[in-house]
Amino acid sequence: MSGDATGSRAEHGHLEIERKFLVKDDSFRRLAYDSSRIKQGYICSARGRTVRVRIRDARGYLTIKGPSGIGGLARYEFEKEITLDEAEQLMRLCEPGIIDKTRYLVRSGKHTFEVDEFYGENEGLVMAEVELAYEDEPYEKPDFIGQEVTGDRRYYNSQLRLNPYSQWRKEFSRKE
Repeated sequence: MSGDATGSRAEHGHLEIERKFLVKDDSFRRLAYDSSRIKQGYICSARGRTVRVRIRDARGYLTIKGPSGIGGLARYEFEKEITLDEAEQLMRLCEPGIIDKTRYLVRSGKHTFEVDEFYGENEGLVMAEVELAYEDEPYEKPDFIGQEVTGDRRYYNSQLRLNPYSQWRKEFSRKE
């Protein structure tokens, strides 16, 4: 998850600890207290390090992420707010494939779940993330939370732009 969800971590680095889940119904919509449109591209999406440019509504962000730890639960993240003009200029340098989604914020207990509804080639994918202070921190799961996909690289945004959900979801559902 990015620091721009609440604005509390902008312009510094930290260890990001998050869990990812598939969403099983659309009840998150009525529970959401906020939403925003996000478009993001990747200047670098090499395994173990990504440099992302994001436009969230009318604000720009530059984010650098390090490699994930064992299980994909934690990794270093640095984020800095940049001007919208800077973000638009940097988007021109991005690798092919843009992630387009709406993010909904839903409170559950003392945590906020970020629910992303994807568009374009990732249409039909809805995922939720919750950021934790430490790896085994307890949290309350809302009813819309489905299967956990933490650590499954197919669900990383940087991978979804290379191998969109529309290309593998049918094959994945046949195997289940």
